[in-house]
Amino acid sequence: MILDLPKTTDDILTRDVHLVQSWADLDSLKQNGATTAIVEAEGSYVTDSQGNRLIDGIGGLWCVNVGHKRAEIIDAITEQLNTLDFYSTFYSFTHPSAAALAAKLAELAPGTLNKVHFGNSGSVANETAVRVLHHYYKRLGQPSKRKILSRHGAYHGSTHLAVAMTTPHYSDGWHKAEGIVHHMRKPHYWREGDGMSEAEFTDALLADMKADIESIGAENIACFIGEPIMGAGGVIVPPAGYHKRAAELCAEYEIKVVSDEVVTSFGRLGHFFASKDVFDFQPDIITTAKGLTSGYQPLSATIMSDEIHEVISGPGGVFLHGMTYSGHPAAAAAGLANIALMEREQIPQTVRSTGKHFEATLKGLGDLDIVGEVRGSHFMIGIEFVKDKETKEIFDPALNIGLRVARKAQARGLIARPLGHILILSPTLILTPEQIDTIGAILRESILDVMKEL
Repeated sequence: MILDLPKTTDDILTRDVHLVQSWADLDSLKQNGATTAIVEAEGSYVTDSQGNRLIDGIGGLWCVNVGHKRAEIIDAITEQLNTLDFYSTFYSFTHPSAAALAAKLAELAPGTLNKVHFGNSGSVANETAVRVLHHYYKRLGQPSKRKILSRHGAYHGSTHLAVAMTTPHYSDGWHKAEGIVHHMRKPHYWREGDGMSEAEFTDALLADMKADIESIGAENIACFIGEPIMGAGGVIVPPAGYHKRAAELCAEYEIKVVSDEVVTSFGRLGHFFASKDVFDFQPDIITTAKGLTSGYQPLSATIMSDEIHEVISGPGGVFLHGMTYSGHPAAAAAGLANIALMEREQIPQTVRSTGKHFEATLKGLGDLDIVGEVRGSHFMIGIEFVKDKETKEIFDPALNIGLRVARKAQARGLIARPLGHILILSPTLILTPEQIDTIGAILRESILDVMKEL
């Protein structure tokens, strides 16, 4: 059967009026419609309905790590669907692909993170982590340990609880879980350092965290959740040693640490998981999604320690959590094929060199007058535009500075993601040095164009 899909741009956009896009200005879409329809993809490129071939500088949405149209993953999904199209992992049921992927994740994850619960998005993975910990403490006879420590600048998802853990005001006008999350200081040295050295700033962050814990009461705090590098909050890299010291402080107060690796895992920073290998701390739970299947299927995982699982699996209780598609056979098969491909081609190891080239190339844009800071690591970079480098004053939001640069870049063949006055790049992990140089040249020309207009 051939699907009845629209072929021309006009046909696509005519049908698109029924689609509600995510994180979009729906009023603008209602007035003007969508602007770009992506119809094909291969490698590090996508093609729009007008026939323009574009470098996928955002990797779909932080997720197409191994590149588009990889036959190994597509074939694995097809074979799985032809064998077992669906069965659930509820009650006492399992199936080969979910069992095999859980075992593989336990092998890759650091420390004693050997138990895996599957979901279908990063938001669900983070919500699962908190639900598990609330249940864990209740079974231990400590039901008051419910509060969550998060940070200004965080992004943990868009479900009712996950968006509450996200930076305040990220979803103004929307209700979210109230009274459960405490947001701590943003660990952004460039903007928040206030004349301190980086070491002094780290000390101040930890002192604030300690004061917050003692003010709230450790007996009321379930966990601290943090991204190794903040993603949608602006690609914020905490100062050296911050994560390790924060984890040690949490351990001192018997507070669990949840590392949100929805973005940073599966090669983006040069390792399958970044918490231990890059930032030298051991979380109690790691959440992951996006690069887990490289976007070929929706799948997330909440990977918890043996100690947590031992408590929640004790006698006299039922694990009252799960989604119909938790551990979907095709999604799990995609995850297994994706990991096998990354291991065979040594993609994480390659990223340790090509990712540094990408990072250095984009940081080279810092000589431009409106580029305040280029930050991030490997294939996870944010470019912050400022009106004045000395004062770090940002542009009037009405100028849509990030969007203007993104549009210039797309006209030159590169998709980049604007977030207010910040531009984010999170490309596929298979870029060649030549493609990286092309991205750098396109961004430089695009920024210079916008500077002339201003």
